[in-house]
Amino acid sequence: MQQYSDLKAHYKFSEEEAQLLKDLQPRMAELADTFIDEFYDHIWGFGKTAQFLKNKEIITHHRKKIQEWFINLFCGNYDISYFTYLYKIGEVHVKIGLPTHYVNSAFNFVRTFILQNIEDNFQNKEQHIKEIKAIEKIIDMNLDVLTSSYREEELSKFLSLSKFEKTILSGLKKFNSYINFFLAGALALVAFFAIGLFCYDVYLLFFSNIGIEKGILTVLGSLLILWAALELIHEEIHHLQGKGFAISAFIMLAMAALIRKILIYSLSSDKADDLLVIGTVIVGLSIAYWLVNAKKKSV
Repeated sequence: MQQYSDLKAHYKFSEEEAQLLKDLQPRMAELADTFIDEFYDHIWGFGKTAQFLKNKEIITHHRKKIQEWFINLFCGNYDISYFTYLYKIGEVHVKIGLPTHYVNSAFNFVRTFILQNIEDNFQNKEQHIKEIKAIEKIIDMNLDVLTSSYREEELSKFLSLSKFEKTILSGLKKFNSYINFFLAGALALVAFFAIGLFCYDVYLLFFSNIGIEKGILTVLGSLLILWAALELIHEEIHHLQGKGFAISAFIMLAMAALIRKILIYSLSSDKADDLLVIGTVIVGLSIAYWLVNAKKKSV
């Protein structure tokens, strides 16, 4: 477990600030019921809270513990036992798989709730500024300790690997980076060929007997493919910056290519069977595209 003997020193948290927080405890204890009600309104907005608070018994226990933590935030005695208590809370979060995003968002609510309430009741400006600094520090220290559980969990998993496994893992990460850059280059090449296809279709429109109607539809289809290719490049840039890769962009490119086929075949009376097959595939891809985006929004 991380040592917390220097934690208060790093945050320049003084005994005077600890006393200020202790003086605020009676007022905050009166707000505990209001706090827990508004806190629950906030966390239910996460969408997946019900996965962690599965029944009334768990909810009742959780509400009680959160309320105790809130009041204890102003206990005034911030020794090793206090920080050990926080660390154990963090361990529980890690054990149940609670995302760190939920923890950070919850702490943002706590910070806002407390500051709003002391803002509405202060009398001495200098004292008020000191209270705000003390509150900010104790909230940041709480968040620091809670999230350290996540960091140590990740570190322990890595340290438990053998030297051979660590070598393989590092090699795979490097290989993955090379593949991502290769993919980015390949997508740029695809976009280049899409531009060439567009220019070729424009050439056919003006310098061949393809027909103006078919020529315009073919050009529109090429533009659609170029647009989809640019979307893919955009998503790959996001991926290289550390964000998730959107598989929906690949689905979009496949749909664009098939739509181009439909635009061309729609002018031919002997392509009815092909149009039916392509249309069915596009419907399937549309469903897949919708499912992927629906899942992404729910995460």
